[in-house]
Amino acid sequence: MENIFTDQNFEAEVLRSELPVLVDFFAIWCGPCQMMAPIIEELANEMEGKVKIGKLNVDESPETAGKYGIMSIPTMILFKGGEAVKTIVGARGKEELLQEIEN
Repeated sequence: MENIFTDQNFEAEVLRSELPVLVDFFAIWCGPCQMMAPIIEELANEMEGKVKIGKLNVDESPETAGKYGIMSIPTMILFKGGEAVKTIVGARGKEELLQEIEN
């Protein structure tokens, strides 16, 4: 299941998560973000219980996007133990993204 992250729930849902968390920073108006949407949703379903995967709308949650220096979207950040451990900028295919998560 794909999660929805916001400025309000980011700390509880991402930073305090026991599972690794992949956050897709996106915007509705972003074409490449829309291309990534079905891939993110598919990975969220396939990796449920292993990795928490979700989206954060940068227009609706500018505080969190600013805190992590999101300058271009889509940007995906993998968090482990409350720390950002990997940043992936730009659209990726499913296999490439899966490989990034698993490494």
